[in-house]
Amino acid sequence: MSITQALQVLLPGFVLALLAWGASVRQRDASLVDRFWSWLVMAPVLALAFGGPALDARGLIILALGLLWAARLSLFISWRNWGHGEDRRYAAIRQRNDPGFALKSLYLVFGLQAVLGCIVALPLLAGLHDARPLSWLDGIGAVLALAGIACEALADAQLARFRADSSNRGRVMDQGLWRYSRHPNYFGEACVWWGLWLLAPTWWTLVSPLLMSFLLLRVSGVALLEQDIAERRPEYARYLATTNAFFPGPPRKLPR
Repeated sequence: MSITQALQVLLPGFVLALLAWGASVRQRDASLVDRFWSWLVMAPVLALAFGGPALDARGLIILALGLLWAARLSLFISWRNWGHGEDRRYAAIRQRNDPGFALKSLYLVFGLQAVLGCIVALPLLAGLHDARPLSWLDGIGAVLALAGIACEALADAQLARFRADSSNRGRVMDQGLWRYSRHPNYFGEACVWWGLWLLAPTWWTLVSPLLMSFLLLRVSGVALLEQDIAERRPEYARYLATTNAFFPGPPRKLPR
């Protein structure tokens, strides 16, 4: 791939990030980036898919799975966050970087996520025009990615329904998939990226599922959400002691 072709593939994601940043400045809400995240990943994929030769079966499967993941995640986050203002995580970043956060967020938030989106998209980019015939490994990858999307969607729906019931205010969600994992939505997300990697399993695309797993476990996912939740919600301490953080498993019994 020439430099010109690489720019044609990568540029749409950065243009989208710039547009999203402009909207966030007007609304004073940097958490808008979450609504655009999945499309920051898919922007280079779409550019390569429609700017190159016709896709074969593997390419069509990868594109379909990517679009399904992106559309579901973007729509869900937009619906969940609508009318709630800036997420507290981004509000904390804003507070640490004021004055001048409006400009700083261009590279601290939106530019950074555009770069991460390009890295995460590597398995899709590698597999779109891979001429190898489909194999059993591709089948496993496609099923794992699809199962991950389904797991994530079901976990999000269960949590949204739980929160919509006023009688659950202040309670900890420990039902459905959340009975077996404290973060089944993040587990589903990890499955998506390991499944997509199996559709194009080269050493240089391995950075994508590894990066996503690291972010989900150590940065923006489990670690960030749970750093002070037990202090804010005492009941969560019991949930921490009885339920796996990430990989689903049977609940543990508390010692007497």
